[in-house]
Amino acid sequence: MENFVYDIPTKYYFGRNQIQHLPELLAPFGRRILLTYGGGSIKRSGLYDQVKALLADFTIVELGGIDPNPRIESVRQGVALCKEHQLDAILAVGGGSTIDCSKVIAAGAKYDGDAWDLVKDSSLIHDALPLVDILTLAATGTEMNRGAVITNFATKDKLGTGAYVMYPAASICDPTYTFTVPANQTAAGTADTMSHTFEIYFQHNDQAFISDRLAEGVLKCCIHYCPIALKEPDNYEARANLLWASTVGLNGLTSLGRPGTWTCHAIEHLLSAYYDITHAVGLAILTPRWMNYVLDDSTVDRFAMYAHQVWDIPQQADKMGMAKEAIQKTYDFLESIGLPMTLTEVGIDSTYFAEMGQRVAPRLVNSYKPLDPDDVVAILNACLEPGVE
Repeated sequence: MENFVYDIPTKYYFGRNQIQHLPELLAPFGRRILLTYGGGSIKRSGLYDQVKALLADFTIVELGGIDPNPRIESVRQGVALCKEHQLDAILAVGGGSTIDCSKVIAAGAKYDGDAWDLVKDSSLIHDALPLVDILTLAATGTEMNRGAVITNFATKDKLGTGAYVMYPAASICDPTYTFTVPANQTAAGTADTMSHTFEIYFQHNDQAFISDRLAEGVLKCCIHYCPIALKEPDNYEARANLLWASTVGLNGLTSLGRPGTWTCHAIEHLLSAYYDITHAVGLAILTPRWMNYVLDDSTVDRFAMYAHQVWDIPQQADKMGMAKEAIQKTYDFLESIGLPMTLTEVGIDSTYFAEMGQRVAPRLVNSYKPLDPDDVVAILNACLEPGVE
């Protein structure tokens, strides 16, 4: 195992009615708050009214309409509001896009230049406004990590950034707030959780036993509970386990003692930047094809371990057969929960594949299996038709 320091300053409030702590969480920072949210689902669910009632003694400035694949324009708007009204803290209510956007707003509020600078170069982030969030979607894990991903459609860039000061001060994670999440978003959120776990799990360090078992537990949780949540949207057990799985999937626990490789995310970020597709849908389409493409004698042992530990495929001498069966099961599961499984279904053809391959390949030289531009194009082409092969 590699050396590590595990330090997460986020207070994590999990379970029913944890929102009651909201005023006491925000009050130490001040009483002038930026409230951020997405497309209005928090108003339809009644959560917005609950937040406003709890914060009746606070001054609230609002930034709504934050999009999936959050845009740099929303970040700039939020930064301007923070500076204009001299706000003390940010309250993000929503899913990963709202929280990611709010993290960069928090950093941008303490920066004199353009917020896009902070996305391109995280070393420029030295301070940030305090951030508290109320999570409404099990997916990204952003509620307990330092990272954020922002899109600039003008330059066709979707980039990750992060700094210690961007950790949420506190996250309120009540599974009942995910009861009203539509089936397609529940499925996409599960795929996102699984992808985060895959990106860390598939690497060449075989000594991180605990981290491997944690990762496999997250994957088995997603496979078991997503179909239940789709059939019974208000099943608390299913929603609670999916919510905690999404957090564990990217709060650092599964990566302790080893590096991550982050191949599919790098490729998908370009798909989203060019076509504005749902991030997790792109990951679901890419992941089984990437698995199949990188499967060879150098990777088969870990794929066989995945097959046995996650899919309960009996151990056998034919490790390649085990690996291929597990990859097929991965594809079949993602398809079974209702996700599109070809790029064609989401309106993408091969027009920009070569350009994408050239742009992303420099970021993949240290991947689980290094990929060059031609490799990226081959994987993307495989995503145009149904099936893994």
